[in-house]
Amino acid sequence: MPPGIPAFIAVFLLILALPRPLMASTAEELAAAPRWQALLHINRGATLRSRDQSYVDDDRFFMAENGRTDPLAELQSAAEVLGQPGAEQRCRFPARYRYLAEALGWQEAEPFAHCDEYLSWRAGIPDASVVLVFPAAYLNSPSSMFGHTLLRFDAADQQSDWHAWAVNFGALVTADDNSIFYIYRGLAGGYPGRFSTVSYVSKIQEYAHLENRDMWEYRLGLDADEISWMIDHLWELKDVDFDYYFLDENCSFRLLELLEVARPRVDLLSDLRFAEVPVNTVRAIDEAGLVASRLYRPSKAVELEQAGEALSADERRMAVRLMKDVSLAAQGEYQTLPPERRHLVARAAYQASRFRDRTRDNNEQAAANSYRLLQLMHANAAPELAAIRPPEPPERGHATQMLAVSGGQREDNGFAEIQYRLTYHDWLDNHRGFLDGAWIEALNLRVRREESDRWRLWQLDLVNIRSLAPRTAFVRPTSWFVHAGIDRPEVAGQRDATRFVRGGPGLAWRVGRWLPYGYLQARIENNDNLDPFINSGGGAELGLLRHGDHYSLHLSGESLYFADDQYRHRGQIGVQLPITQQNGIRLSALHDEWRGGRETSWMMTWRYYFD
Repeated sequence: MPPGIPAFIAVFLLILALPRPLMASTAEELAAAPRWQALLHINRGATLRSRDQSYVDDDRFFMAENGRTDPLAELQSAAEVLGQPGAEQRCRFPARYRYLAEALGWQEAEPFAHCDEYLSWRAGIPDASVVLVFPAAYLNSPSSMFGHTLLRFDAADQQSDWHAWAVNFGALVTADDNSIFYIYRGLAGGYPGRFSTVSYVSKIQEYAHLENRDMWEYRLGLDADEISWMIDHLWELKDVDFDYYFLDENCSFRLLELLEVARPRVDLLSDLRFAEVPVNTVRAIDEAGLVASRLYRPSKAVELEQAGEALSADERRMAVRLMKDVSLAAQGEYQTLPPERRHLVARAAYQASRFRDRTRDNNEQAAANSYRLLQLMHANAAPELAAIRPPEPPERGHATQMLAVSGGQREDNGFAEIQYRLTYHDWLDNHRGFLDGAWIEALNLRVRREESDRWRLWQLDLVNIRSLAPRTAFVRPTSWFVHAGIDRPEVAGQRDATRFVRGGPGLAWRVGRWLPYGYLQARIENNDNLDPFINSGGGAELGLLRHGDHYSLHLSGESLYFADDQYRHRGQIGVQLPITQQNGIRLSALHDEWRGGRETSWMMTWRYYFD
């Protein structure tokens, strides 16, 4: 006791310094506050599951026995435990301690002095700024077609982005799961999901295919205090399990929860969400005013495409040969080119070689070949090249959900149709902000009523994914499609509901603004009027796709031949005119033929897109 201070005053001051018990009214207010709700990940109506409860599916995350369902009980338990000086639980929940200390006036000079592991981890996390990274879709990777989102933490004196740290949320998938089981468990919430905080370079290595995906970086306008809240809470989420759902409670959804911890007043998750695709996260933070700046990083494929476009057809063929055999540079065909053209040919060959070898194991021959091509580039003067023009940012594309009303004619029968699509985009939708050639739909429902008939399910696409990846002189990808659901083809003289799965590989090219393509396809289906129970067939589809400045146009023809000696042919044309970003008019016509009949139909549709 300091000399000169009476004993009763010292005791009184000590009592004042101790944590005070919570008044009931104060506790209720603190438990209902947005930041406490965000720290507990309380569902305030964003999804239909676990409303008014925590999304966290891990008892270790709570101090009260009923903390998952009762934020007030959790707050009271936390205040009792964390208010004790030197409490070990402070090391586990630094953000919760900070919340209570600020709200209740707890004052300790070094409340985490005993938390060596936490302090060491916290000191290693850069905290000058936060960037939301959005790797866009990659056509030939089904798991990436929705895109992805993660957070990057940068230091003030950072020399390279590779020195940053990344925050990612993902499902804990087992290596033994096959594709069908993977999709089922992902849709049903069968995987646990966890946050991870790792070096950014390790995420780039883990997502090696990111090098073939455009990347958008959104620097967030968070201040030092808000970033500190986020980092402290990330420590609390270490090894904590959530349920993971592909459609809504996914990587993007969890990042929005994390941002609400940093700035609770933005209110990113109070509206009901049936689906949360990564672009919705970008759109949400942009509309909330969290984006301070935006940066576009073109993929290696885009850079290679630009390099090829700078060459003539003969020069492109020369670059391909040079990529395979660098010694050809000593021959006359290459040597007769002007220095600037030699540089461009060598540059295209070098980039194509690097792109080809990006997923292969390192070997001395490939490294030596790349080095010699690089030497050829630098041995010739480089012409001035135009910068790659960024495409429309993804957040400026149309909204995720779609509602449509149609009217049309099928032979002599007029009809009306209503359509609802949960997500996300087809080839005729306004392509602004979307990757050309990408088609990905889930839960696309069409109901139709024809004259003198009732409303009937006309089509239900559970999943419909199509990839058109154009082939070039340097890159020769395979396109593909998969489609599963219910439709009503002409079968045994009737149009009854038919369950089907179809898909197959294909090839696509780019000719100016046209995308010609061809698919092989196999189809299996089940119809109650058929015997056997499962019918199978195969065929092909040819088509053309064009995205104009003010329209999208698609023409196609397909033929299918079945094991029961039936066949189906279909020709179709569709064009969509975007009226506004969220509205469009679509005109379409179909001609179907089958053994024993044929018919033609047309339809006009108004389509409205919304979140």
